[in-house]
Amino acid sequence: MTTTAEAPREPVLSPIDRISELLFGLLMALSFVGAVSVAEAGRAEIRAMFIAALGCNLAWGLVDAVMYLVRNVADRGRRLTLVHAVRAAPDAQAGRSLIERSLSSGVAALVSATEIEAIRDRIVAHPSVPERPTLGWDDLRAAVAVFVLVVVATFPVVLPFALMQDVGAAKNLSRVIALVMLFFGGLAFGRYAGYGGWKAGFGMAALGTVLVGAINALGG
Repeated sequence: MTTTAEAPREPVLSPIDRISELLFGLLMALSFVGAVSVAEAGRAEIRAMFIAALGCNLAWGLVDAVMYLVRNVADRGRRLTLVHAVRAAPDAQAGRSLIERSLSSGVAALVSATEIEAIRDRIVAHPSVPERPTLGWDDLRAAVAVFVLVVVATFPVVLPFALMQDVGAAKNLSRVIALVMLFFGGLAFGRYAGYGGWKAGFGMAALGTVLVGAINALGG
């Protein structure tokens, strides 16, 4: 008796989405931590910072999750518009031209006329095409994952302030944790994008430091 193996389930978010959302949440939290004054901060100020950092990441996590859904709908709508246009084209040449114009210059250079015609044939032969783009449960799960990633990135950075009495030591530990997170985020990004993991890791740590400095200087 033979069994058919199930197709592997696609991840809720792509690696670049996961890395980007974590780094975004981390940078948001760092902007609050960087504003803490070692000389003036008391427990009330630390508590206010913790609440502000968490509240800000909750808000931006929600915004990011909603925009993720909007982006998906827009991307699918654009693809559906192309499909409907190709199916309604007056002749094969017009359909091929629509497909060619939709490709980026880099991709277009790699696709032959025969392959473009094969794509057009599959589009035309498809039995049914939805009129409008829709969202499914996988999209909602991914949006929730975006929200969680942005919020979760807050805690490692602000946790030292909740556990340590010495504000200066807590701030230094928070910076070390942030740099480590930035490094590993860059490492993962570099390996995914093919830029070289270690270089990307150090580059992301340096870039994050510069960005947080700019955010604080601009009053963020």
